[in-house]
Amino acid sequence: MLTNNPYRRFMQRCYETPKLLAMTGRLDGKRALEIGCGQGFGMKIILEQFGAASVQGFDIDPRMIARAQKQIRRYASRAEVSVGDATAIAAPDASFDVVFDFGVLHHVEIWEDAVREVARVLKPGGLFVFEEVTKQALDSWIYRALFKHPEQNRFVVSDFVSTLERHGIVVDDNLRSYWSGDFFAGVGRRTRRIRLSDDEALAKIAGSVTDRRR
Repeated sequence: MLTNNPYRRFMQRCYETPKLLAMTGRLDGKRALEIGCGQGFGMKIILEQFGAASVQGFDIDPRMIARAQKQIRRYASRAEVSVGDATAIAAPDASFDVVFDFGVLHHVEIWEDAVREVARVLKPGGLFVFEEVTKQALDSWIYRALFKHPEQNRFVVSDFVSTLERHGIVVDDNLRSYWSGDFFAGVGRRTRRIRLSDDEALAKIAGSVTDRRR
């Protein structure tokens, strides 16, 4: 009732989408993916307002997928939905031009794994379009009273952006914060180069030295 209602849809279509469109531009001819598509309303926005040529969506809840199938029926082959998991996306590497996250990753316990998967399925130069809820908001009494979220591993904006960059998704200036830092939205671009963490870099160097000795 709180997440699937006309007010939420109005805000997404008339307030949030124009702000994201200003950062992405039209996506004509692009192949898109929405993670955690719910009832499919976001997929309609991706096709109608962003102008994507096609969109695939998945959700972990089969009940939402059943509703989404009815929502997207009129788009025929341009839209497909299935049951799926953001931490193990059922798609080959470099499959999509754009991936959308309309407030899903803060529901995922190990959201870093989902970021890794988003980076994997994005083509080089592809876009990751996201809007998310921060730890600050999730820790507030109203969120704790009305919603159920993972209680561990919540993120602030800097956590989120650094994780994107570590997996080769660069945000630069395409980032906006709203409602005193409770929400943020932005667009990242998939680069060819993945920035390793210090531990990963040391492990790679050690492995290279070992190979040379052999």
